[in-house]
Amino acid sequence: MNDRVTPAMHALPDGEAELTLVVRLPWEDVARLGQEAGRLASQMRRPVTLDEAVSHRLRSARAAAHAKPAGEQPPPVPSSASVSSLPSRPPAEQARQAIERINGSA
Repeated sequence: MNDRVTPAMHALPDGEAELTLVVRLPWEDVARLGQEAGRLASQMRRPVTLDEAVSHRLRSARAAAHAKPAGEQPPPVPSSASVSSLPSRPPAEQARQAIERINGSA
């Protein structure tokens, strides 16, 4: 059973909805989100959380999908496709490299 006190979804005053979910991502994808947050923070000239970076990425993807001509369909994605196409490495090595990328020391 889920012991969370926060509801999984609730309405926001601006007309949007907020969902609470947990996703498991490879460290490389977490590093990419950190880079996206850094780019977004420099554009907005304020700190940006990973949550904000994900929301921005999803909104951008949705807007791009709606901007396509009506007859154009995105290419099919194989069901075995992964978010990350990098070879598998030990988790400790993945974490170290992801942190280096986020910190800009790689």
